[in-house]
Amino acid sequence: MVPQAEFESYYGRPIIKPPSWAARDIAGYFFLGGLAGAGSVLAAGAHLTGRTTTATALKMSSLGAVSLSVAALVNDLGMPSRFPNMLRVFKPTSPMSVGSWLLGAYGPAAGAAALTAATGRLRGVGAVATAAAALLGPAVASYTAVLAADTAVPAWHGAHRELPYLFAASATAAASGMALVLAPPAESAPARCAAVLAAGAETAVTRAAEQRLGMVAETWRSGRAGALLRSAKLLTAAGAAGGALLAGHSRTAGAVSGLALLAGSACTRFGIFAAGVASAEDPKYTVVPQRASAPWP
Repeated sequence: MVPQAEFESYYGRPIIKPPSWAARDIAGYFFLGGLAGAGSVLAAGAHLTGRTTTATALKMSSLGAVSLSVAALVNDLGMPSRFPNMLRVFKPTSPMSVGSWLLGAYGPAAGAAALTAATGRLRGVGAVATAAAALLGPAVASYTAVLAADTAVPAWHGAHRELPYLFAASATAAASGMALVLAPPAESAPARCAAVLAAGAETAVTRAAEQRLGMVAETWRSGRAGALLRSAKLLTAAGAAGGALLAGHSRTAGAVSGLALLAGSACTRFGIFAAGVASAEDPKYTVVPQRASAPWP
């Protein structure tokens, strides 16, 4: 009997082109956009509940994060003129087009919210801008997951249902961490609760994504991606636990817990990015799942 041929690719060459994006720019863009968007939601909550110090700090943080996020995107594009050119058309079926318009609308709203909070002037305008940034924030925090999942990269596309929820949970953890770093302990209760919920959601969604990916989940557990995602899990859990147990009594403990949450969120984004590159470089992660889903008659 002749054993069945096992085809992977032509001389082991990748079947799809690995992402040409620079990890520093695009994974950083994923992280900073999430921090900005989720931060605006927490800032709006702080604004409504009279936590003015926390609200102002998070509004300034979101403005800084979205500015750096756009800078990272423009740097990866290579020419600054390419970003405004993307706003010449609006294509609802294109995640990149929708994302560009989201950033174009969210950035001014976040900027107005931050400037009015810092100066104490035009409070009515500031309230409207705060609400607008909060409404756009969840989309800004998660649309990059849709952007990644809309590619042929196995480790991203295979988890297209879970990836937006994972990015949203990671963004919430980052924004909660920023609040713990910047806010006084007396105002940190909502951020501490959000951190615990985000850590639990991130763990559950990661497990669901790995189950759906099947063998492709190896790229999430091994190599650089595996090291980053394991670090993310430990840092996020430690930050959430420290925030829940200690941050309400100690400013130092709150800052340390917040930094752990921020680092964990960054590791999540960079880890998922690395997993995508690894899955595109190895042809078996393209061929084997396709053969399993559409076997020969």
